Amino acid sequence: MGQNLAQKLISEHLVSGGMTPGTEIGLRIDQTLTQDATGTMVMLELEALGLDQVRTELSAQYVDHNLLQTDEKNPEDHLFLLSAAQRFGLWFSKPGNGVSHPVHQARFGRPGASLAGSDSHTCAAGALGMLAIGVGGLEVAMAMAGDPLYLAMPRIWGVELTGKLPDWVSAKDVILELLRRHDVKGGTGRIIEYYGPGLAHLTAMDRHVIANMGAELGATTSVFPADGAVRDYLRAVGRPQDFRELAADPDAGYDDTETIDLSGLEPLIARPSSPGNVVPVREAAGEEVFQVVVGSSANPGLRDFAVVAEILAGRQTHPQVSVDVNPTSRELLQDLAKGGWLFQLIQAGARIHQAGCMGCIGMGQAPATGRNSLRTVPRNFPGRSGTREDAVWLCSPETAAAAALTGVITDPRDLGRDLGLGYPRPDLPGRYSSNTAMLQPPLPRDQARDVELVKGANISSLPDFDPLPDELELPVLLKMGDNVSTDEIMPAGAQVLPYRSNIPKIAEFSFSRIAADYPERARAAGAGHAVVGGENYGQGSSREHAVIAPRYLGLRVVVARSFARIHWQNLANFGILPLEFARPADYNALRPGSVLAFRGLRALRPGTDIGAELDGQAIVLKHRLSERQVAMVLAGGRIPYTAARR
Repeated sequence: MGQNLAQKLISEHLVSGGMTPGTEIGLRIDQTLTQDATGTMVMLELEALGLDQVRTELSAQYVDHNLLQTDEKNPEDHLFLLSAAQRFGLWFSKPGNGVSHPVHQARFGRPGASLAGSDSHTCAAGALGMLAIGVGGLEVAMAMAGDPLYLAMPRIWGVELTGKLPDWVSAKDVILELLRRHDVKGGTGRIIEYYGPGLAHLTAMDRHVIANMGAELGATTSVFPADGAVRDYLRAVGRPQDFRELAADPDAGYDDTETIDLSGLEPLIARPSSPGNVVPVREAAGEEVFQVVVGSSANPGLRDFAVVAEILAGRQTHPQVSVDVNPTSRELLQDLAKGGWLFQLIQAGARIHQAGCMGCIGMGQAPATGRNSLRTVPRNFPGRSGTREDAVWLCSPETAAAAALTGVITDPRDLGRDLGLGYPRPDLPGRYSSNTAMLQPPLPRDQARDVELVKGANISSLPDFDPLPDELELPVLLKMGDNVSTDEIMPAGAQVLPYRSNIPKIAEFSFSRIAADYPERARAAGAGHAVVGGENYGQGSSREHAVIAPRYLGLRVVVARSFARIHWQNLANFGILPLEFARPADYNALRPGSVLAFRGLRALRPGTDIGAELDGQAIVLKHRLSERQVAMVLAGGRIPYTAARR
């Protein structure tokens, strides 16, 4: 039997382990991507590692999240990132250039390359036939230092696409359909590989939309073949020489398979407050809408904005709806202006914001409390928008535009019937605008050595974390339910993210959306504490602040029914022991205030259960750590583990 595309990409980059699902493998990384919300920690980690220059083929640092400059913190961090990029040999994308994922795809994406990014939506680059994986910042720092990227070998889930999308249905509805079927845990431990005749009708940017939100399924990454659509895209962005045809072998097989008939799809929408809470738009039709946000890494293509512009053209948006447009790059803004679509958006009453993540990460455009906000972004976790009691829905550009006109959730297919609108098919240019000068290349090595890191007062050093003791007696400060996201463990938004380089300060926001008094109780616990989660604990963003800050406050053990991949890796990277319940009854019996006691932790080994006591009663816990990860946790984390070996 031949290889599927995911297996080919992995085998080309495999440096350790075998391709048996569930076993640890090491991958050679060609490119890395960091953004400012996570990149400041990566640069501090490179400094702690004593790195001279990055050892990847290409590394790029983007400033796309923390763009609001309400005081000195964000601009000082931007200067730090510029100096770090110059010192360590990275490309640098300054504020306003655009969202990392579409910009990286346009300027550096290359079929067949591997990419590790400190952003969970790095997987979007799978649209070009890349092996693109979102991980924690320390994983990226180690890849930049030349180490392999370690992960558990995923199962390969083959999703066959047949048919052709009908009018008023687009790529966002394809990934929402998978979320409707499988919820936010459906892709855990899997790579999603798309194939089949339906691909012929999906552009590279359509595929970007689908691959991007594979992260919401919990998938390790998503992969599309590099075919004629990818060739056309690379030609359109001025890089035809980077095309390489890639596809699964004709006789390839998959660990799991599924089929989506594109022609049978209808407009879909994810209700608050989970990307997996998906229903047909017609079932939610009529609910009042007060905000529409268009943009983000989930729908970043020129077509996505042009469709909205042509639906709104010559009309005014509903008076109660704020229509916020977040362009995804300077280059896209140029093309919107050239094509007349920017004029149409402005004339219709849309508010044009700077190119960046913006509302997607809660950096501006926060909605009114409890008022429905329809967004083309990838996530709607509670409070992520910047409003604690928000009501964010996820939808396609077509559905967003329909609500912008009507003031209520509207099946966009009804626009043709009620307003006489035909389905827009924007006349896109054969060559997109290319502004290569907006990206600053790495300095020559001899100049880079003389660059000093520029650290403002808000930038602290990484904390030193001690090794795991042999014995622990830990109060359980929190017991949480299923699908707790990193946005709830460590919020994003304009209030919190400016402290991303200041661990003592950002620690004050730990678990604030779950228990506002957690930091105070953590300090009072003194020697250490534990928290407990349900299924899929730590889903969502890759931000390692959701681990480092609680660890700074004394978190030593997290016990959950199951973990999201990136957060589980981050816990081990910073010396927190991630354990799972062997028996569901033990999760049910545990309460906040319970005490977990451990003995003989220094004898921890891969594949062995851990005996513990819960309020004096013996229980059994399990772990999935490899031998390497066990050694890291015992050492207090990957940085002290690495330092001891060098």
